[in-house]
Amino acid sequence: MKTPVRRPAAALLRPLVGRRAWPRWTHLVLGGALLMPYWLLGTVIVGPLVSTGTVFSNSLTLQFGAYAVALPIAAASALFPLVRPLSAAAAARALCGIPEGSLADGPARSRAARVRTTGWFTLHVGLGGIISGMSLALPPFAVALMALPLSSALRDSRLGMPRVFSHGWAMALAPLAGILSLLALAACAAAASTLLARLAPVLLGPTPSDRLAAAERRAADLAERNRLARELHDSVGHTLSAVTLQAGAARRILDSDAPKDREFVREALTAIEETTRRTVGELDSVLGLLRQGDEPEADGGAAPGPTLDALEGLLARCGVPVTLTVAGDGEVAAVPGPVSREAYRIVQEGLSNALRHGGAAPVMLHVALGTEKLELTMENPLPGTSPAPVVRPGGGRGLRGVAERATLLGGHAEAGRDGPLWRLTVALPLPTDGGSRWTTP
Repeated sequence: MKTPVRRPAAALLRPLVGRRAWPRWTHLVLGGALLMPYWLLGTVIVGPLVSTGTVFSNSLTLQFGAYAVALPIAAASALFPLVRPLSAAAAARALCGIPEGSLADGPARSRAARVRTTGWFTLHVGLGGIISGMSLALPPFAVALMALPLSSALRDSRLGMPRVFSHGWAMALAPLAGILSLLALAACAAAASTLLARLAPVLLGPTPSDRLAAAERRAADLAERNRLARELHDSVGHTLSAVTLQAGAARRILDSDAPKDREFVREALTAIEETTRRTVGELDSVLGLLRQGDEPEADGGAAPGPTLDALEGLLARCGVPVTLTVAGDGEVAAVPGPVSREAYRIVQEGLSNALRHGGAAPVMLHVALGTEKLELTMENPLPGTSPAPVVRPGGGRGLRGVAERATLLGGHAEAGRDGPLWRLTVALPLPTDGGSRWTTP
């Protein structure tokens, strides 16, 4: 047979007078304050219908009739979308037991969200009005009961108390009745606040449409982080690959006894200086995007960065000899900004792959400009039996980043071995105006 668990008196009284009881009581009083304008309007409507002489009389019929009319009016006003975030903020602060993530943040846009918010607001002001009225009436009455045996003035005036307290035995119990009245007020407030706390996640929580919108925002944030990660990978990764290769070649020259090759060391160090200086500027641009947060960008949200106009400078300092051929009727400078930026990064990553796997072998880059698409083809010989120089142990995510860039623009990318060559081919669609003129979005 189980022994019944005895709860200490402090645990039983905690919901009535504990740390959370006062903030929750305050929240209910705020609900009563919000009900007041609706209640006053209700007295104007109900007053002429009852024979009280004035709408501000103490008639219970008038007061409860105004209360019954005020609740539907309050429910109708809660249909405004901004009521939900205001109610959620108040509930999170005052009820002191609702996790932040369980309440919706934004306005109520859908019909279901507005209906739920209406239910919450009506319940809040309805219970708040009752608890506020009890809080105004019961404490003075309870104090008067507790002081009744000690004050002859109170006994003579009675203050509208029930006649039962005129008997001696009842008067002796009046202080106990006063204490019980205060406990009843605390119990009613605790029950009402507990009900609101339990219903808050249901009525003020996110609806399926809110969860879908939040998922879309998270997906957009993830796509933005992936874009910034590609920018950092392509810019910094290429620079580190080129600098590592050039520094290694310069070290080997310095270790040899060939003074005539000292000029090569000077050129390698100059290339390292220029490459790192350019990359620091690109890194500042990418980090600038992180600092901007949600601020819109001047060019419609596209990331600033080098375009195909800077291609010659990239090829001159990439660390490998590159043969560039450009075919087609268009001009490289006329390629739209988003496509031009992505194409530059794709070439940069292709050169990084050539450095990692082909060493100092020459690279052939072919750029074909058409009326509907831009094609990039990069080829470099692969080493035979000798292993390729390892610039970055463990490899990287370059080819996957190239494919992602091409896919985001509606194009495609292919990479693989073709005999003794490694070939990277990328096709990017171009926006046109009537097929005869380049347009920049």
